[in-house]
Amino acid sequence: MASRMTRTTNTATNTPLPATLGDLKRSGWRSRTVKEELRANLIAHLREGRELFPGIVGYDETVVPKVVNALLSGHDFILLGLRGQAKTRLLRSLDRFLDAQLPAVDGCEINDDPLRPVCAACARRVAELGDALPIRWIPRAERYHEKLATPDVTIADLIGDVDPIKAATKKLTFADPEVVHYGILPRSNRGIFAVNELPDLSARIQVGLLNILEEGDIQIRGFPIRLPLDVLLVFSANPEDYTHRGRIITPLRDRIASQILTHYPRTLEEGLAITAQEAWIEREHAPRVVIPPWVREIVEEVAIQARASELVDHASGVSARLTIALLENTVSNAERRAHAHCEDAAVARVSDVIAASSSITGKVELVYEGEREGPEKVAKHLSGKAIKAVFDRLFPDVYAADTPEEAKDSKAPKEPKDSKGAGAPEKMADADYAPIVSWFQGGRTLDVSDGLDDAELERVLAAVPGLARVAEAWMKPANSAEHAAAMEFVLEGLHQSSLLAKDELAGGRVYRDMFEDMMRGLKKGGGGGPKPKGKK
Repeated sequence: MASRMTRTTNTATNTPLPATLGDLKRSGWRSRTVKEELRANLIAHLREGRELFPGIVGYDETVVPKVVNALLSGHDFILLGLRGQAKTRLLRSLDRFLDAQLPAVDGCEINDDPLRPVCAACARRVAELGDALPIRWIPRAERYHEKLATPDVTIADLIGDVDPIKAATKKLTFADPEVVHYGILPRSNRGIFAVNELPDLSARIQVGLLNILEEGDIQIRGFPIRLPLDVLLVFSANPEDYTHRGRIITPLRDRIASQILTHYPRTLEEGLAITAQEAWIEREHAPRVVIPPWVREIVEEVAIQARASELVDHASGVSARLTIALLENTVSNAERRAHAHCEDAAVARVSDVIAASSSITGKVELVYEGEREGPEKVAKHLSGKAIKAVFDRLFPDVYAADTPEEAKDSKAPKEPKDSKGAGAPEKMADADYAPIVSWFQGGRTLDVSDGLDDAELERVLAAVPGLARVAEAWMKPANSAEHAAAMEFVLEGLHQSSLLAKDELAGGRVYRDMFEDMMRGLKKGGGGGPKPKGKK
């Protein structure tokens, strides 16, 4: 008992906190419900202009205002959205609006309020000890509890049950309320309790939550016990779960006061910010990997293309974890190449993104057509569309008219993003790509291995007339390694624009003339017209 009576210090004022019920009464501390506490602290955050949910990107104008409204209204609420939309992270951020520390009866399983005890054991101790009743102070981090809903969760897990061992140890009958073993929900009393993937709870278990939401109490077994709980209940759910794994029963949905819809990043910039924040790319004892901005855009564009693809199940969604894992694997592929050549630095390339397809295959649910193609082909297809989308944003139109008059009206004469109006390259149209495409005519091919170091890659690609000039003019590389990566990007962009053909080989690629590829297909009796990309 001596250790329990050790005084806790208020970290804000560096003064000892009350250690007994008498000390607490003399301090002037007043009880308030957890929802009143959350509301008051949230209002303080709003008035002081403090950031409400650090690390949550893209929700400032959509989700966050609705969560704030729910807390100000004292509502229990549910976050409804597809996977990878930061639902759990947002729920775990709610404890920042709790008091730094909260007094509770020392030794109580359900964190009873010393001034208003509700459990039988605490009421008995208050009657016996009076103002000498010891109290403890609970930090805010211990007042948030979370349960992942699974079909095997029972009422005993969630709410509680009679404990025969406790009855035998204390020599009590089963009719005594003190033989009850409390579940996780009562142990969250005076705090926040979150249920993730709510539809996975069986219907009969969901019924057990009805009283808590409406009356704020629980009933255990056949005991004539009503235990009023003070708790904020929050939930998360995926709309897909309603049909695939379960559903939220109607009475429970009716009692959840606010339903808040989450969403994926609405802009490329939001997606880039989330991926940059979450991906592990700053690594110790590793070569320094430079990631050009356009590589980051390609990685983010893969998710954007997947969410719009007819090969991917839109109801399942495409998690933000895809781009995080894809960027990490892209960096790792560049790191692996640097280690193989004993170099201290590397530049991420388009080929590194393509090589990281294992980060895509397991994170997209495919529809029937996608399953027929296979996960690997779908991953390459999505990477190709992402590369073309970024290439089209950064480079002139490959199909722009080559006459001076038409070129003036085309989209091609645009300035690169980093030119800022100064030192921009001369206007470019179809003619700038012509030397590159023409070089491959007549049977020439270019073998590009993934294992080439930066200097060797630059030397190999510089053999193609005009390629170095296009890359330098529009990408503004800072050094030879970035120049090599930019040239490879141009080559892959022309392939994705159907101006060059490509054969995928183990550990590399071979680029060649598109017309020759078409003719070769005809000679093999494969019918007219080029094959779809990814099937070369």
